[in-house]
Amino acid sequence: MTKGENNYTATMAKVYAEQGYLEKAAEIYKSLLEKEPERTDIMNALSEIEKKLVGKKADTKNLVSIFCRWIDLAEGYGRLQKLKKFRSRLEGLILRKD
Repeated sequence: MTKGENNYTATMAKVYAEQGYLEKAAEIYKSLLEKEPERTDIMNALSEIEKKLVGKKADTKNLVSIFCRWIDLAEGYGRLQKLKKFRSRLEGLILRKD
């Protein structure tokens, strides 16, 4: 047991959850359940926190995917611009010869 675990309360966990500190809230709820495994209110609260954590991870995964796609598109756009410049130069060379 780490220092401070004896002072954990369900209210403390609820406050952490409301402030967005879901991992800390889950840690507190788990600690409380170890001491009082029959507490269904704490089980339910922990379940809700864990659902939110899963959703948060899915959102992060989705953002990473979107960002990677954006990078691919930006690279493609850069290559397209280079090709357009190259084509323009080629056309310029061809027109000069005529």
